[in-house]
Amino acid sequence: MFIVDSHCHLDGLDYQNLHRDIDDVLAKAAARDVRFCLAVATTLPGYQAMVAQIGERDNVAFSCGVHPLNQQDEWDFSELHRLAADKRVVALGETGLDYYYHPETRPRQQAAFREHIRVGRQLNKPVIVHTRDAREDTLALLREEQAQECGGVLHCFTEDRQTAEQLLDLGFYISFSGIVTFRNAEALRDVVRYVPLERMLVETDSPYLAPVPHRGKQNQPAYTRDVAEYLAVLKGVTLAQLAEVTTANFCRLFHIAPQKLATAQ
Repeated sequence: MFIVDSHCHLDGLDYQNLHRDIDDVLAKAAARDVRFCLAVATTLPGYQAMVAQIGERDNVAFSCGVHPLNQQDEWDFSELHRLAADKRVVALGETGLDYYYHPETRPRQQAAFREHIRVGRQLNKPVIVHTRDAREDTLALLREEQAQECGGVLHCFTEDRQTAEQLLDLGFYISFSGIVTFRNAEALRDVVRYVPLERMLVETDSPYLAPVPHRGKQNQPAYTRDVAEYLAVLKGVTLAQLAEVTTANFCRLFHIAPQKLATAQ
């Protein structure tokens, strides 16, 4: 069985108290059949530091981008294009809109979001989208910038069924995190039942949002299995079936040859 953590921040884990190093994190994940991770950047310097920390590995791919909550300082759009063109980078992001914490940066967030999509289209690499309190603008910008041409995923999905329907119409994938296991997430579980398995991804968003039964602990890629097990029950399939389909979805979206993942075992 092969499970993919489609969204984690490996550079944000606790290497002082919980893990010895990257190898330790990945070994713990592999012991639970989580055999591949997409390490997601939130700033351009952070992307460069993350690549230096992790190095080239058969079981880790990278995204490159600037998170909407990191738009207080200006950054160079041309550098995004240069860094994202690296063959180790399979996606742009995470990008998107977040009006909850920094509504004052809306114009800059929107300009950056547009640029990520444009670079994604130029490089034929999908976008990883974050949205919070910005559903309408997020969907509008995806349409305006023709994001369906490069494709993408709305990660850590917490929106409603109508939003999911519009994303599916755009050809996007929808990724579910440990939030789906939370007691008060029944509306989200209804969305899981609605979204076709062929358009789902599984993630941790670690070090954040540890699923039940690990709530209160720092999240890590190994816990992707807990999310996958929960999703399998909601979808009425076996864990092996869910793992097989979501891994195939991951390969399709991020243009990764399934044979490459096979070598990661």
